[in-house]
Amino acid sequence: MRNIVLTLFILFFTVSIKAQHALNEKYLAPQDPLVQKKLEHWQGLKFGLFMHWGTYSQWGIVESWSLCPEDEEWCKRENEFSSNYFEYVKAYENLQTTFNPINFKPERWVEAAKDAGMKYVVFTTKHHDGFCMFDTKQTDYKVTSDKCPFSVHPGSNITKEIFDVFRRENFLIGAYFSKPDWNSDLYWWRYFPPKNRNVSYDISKYPDRWGRFKEFTFNQIEELMTSYGKVDILWLDGGWVRPISSIDSTIVRQRGIKNDQDIDMKRIASMARAQQSGILVVDRTVSGEFENYVTPEQTVPERPLGIPWESCITMGDSWSYVPYDRYKSASQLIHLLINIVSKGGNLLLNIGPSPQGDWDETAYERLREIGVWMKVNGTAIYDSEPLPPYSIDNMIFAASKDKRRKYIYILSEHGQDHVYLPEKIEIKGFEVGKGVTIEILNKEDTKLKWVEENGKLVIYVPQYLVGKPVGKYAVVLKVIT
Repeated sequence: MRNIVLTLFILFFTVSIKAQHALNEKYLAPQDPLVQKKLEHWQGLKFGLFMHWGTYSQWGIVESWSLCPEDEEWCKRENEFSSNYFEYVKAYENLQTTFNPINFKPERWVEAAKDAGMKYVVFTTKHHDGFCMFDTKQTDYKVTSDKCPFSVHPGSNITKEIFDVFRRENFLIGAYFSKPDWNSDLYWWRYFPPKNRNVSYDISKYPDRWGRFKEFTFNQIEELMTSYGKVDILWLDGGWVRPISSIDSTIVRQRGIKNDQDIDMKRIASMARAQQSGILVVDRTVSGEFENYVTPEQTVPERPLGIPWESCITMGDSWSYVPYDRYKSASQLIHLLINIVSKGGNLLLNIGPSPQGDWDETAYERLREIGVWMKVNGTAIYDSEPLPPYSIDNMIFAASKDKRRKYIYILSEHGQDHVYLPEKIEIKGFEVGKGVTIEILNKEDTKLKWVEENGKLVIYVPQYLVGKPVGKYAVVLKVIT
């Protein structure tokens, strides 16, 4: 059994290394100096807010995916319309006529996000179901349609309201946009009922229809790029909409793509950058010129990637609003942020607004708790970079961009909120050099004694702090050269 476990570990480790190597090989750094500058700035922000919101929040279900005729766990349909797919789709689309989030006050969201230390926001302007949370001229399936009761609200153009409010607080603005559109007859043609997430007809037989879909998509993105103020990130989802030449046959999900779903990203990106100079384009999972940073979903890489990246992760279990969702603890979220940052990434943390237009109070509470920690320790998060040995036991390492400060994050033990320090902290293979000062970030009047011996850094903790709760969730030791 031990040999089997060891073999599986080696196999997993080898696959992870190969996957990371392939990712790095495929990544193309942007050549535009304005994009390079924006990307460098974005990498230093470290912490952003993601929001999935649409009519589906009224049913408290997964966003869009229950429309998809695939036998997957997240596609399950479980209500009175579930027995008949076409009746279900009709009822789902009819949610537009009851969507009325009268408690929508994005000012409360930006206040909570800013207090938590978040620096950028990405909002779902349109998910795969095709319902537009902005005032598009290309379809009537939108929040500003007179079919939707919220259309009479002064803030009915939800995307604009969110972008304006967050921009005033100096957040970078990101527009999530789904390339596939399951409501459009140009993508899921009613003549051919959909069999899976992909386009429902053979593009090679009906190229004119696909050409019209490309134009429809281009026009919607152009609206977002021209009528919603400064936009910093175009975050494109639905990676199966891609040129067939870009398909990686080693990825199971991509093997099912039979059509050349080339959406003409060159034209889209050129238009976006003509309207929004320096904008970051993130064509998720389609490696190359138009994926300025990569976006692992609900996961954290095992080690630094060496390229720009962001983990998008839910605060609860679901991307969309689900009543009584299970929210991660403040300890889990702060440890997650530290883990990601120490590997050179950003954390895009998702909260799903309710059908009434607000967040669950638990989400506000989590952001308050994160904010208290960030006010003390934020300098060890922003603009930080990976630092070997990256992590040892409950310690994680990073450095400031100029390398003049090194950070040792000591995480609270599992099941505990507070950090308790021993008499001495020993770190093997971590050299600090001569003449440095080591202090606790939240107790900067406390200079810690230390020595380097036998290849180890030994830090001595003052007796009055030994065994005492020094801080919540994680304590940061700052090494100053």
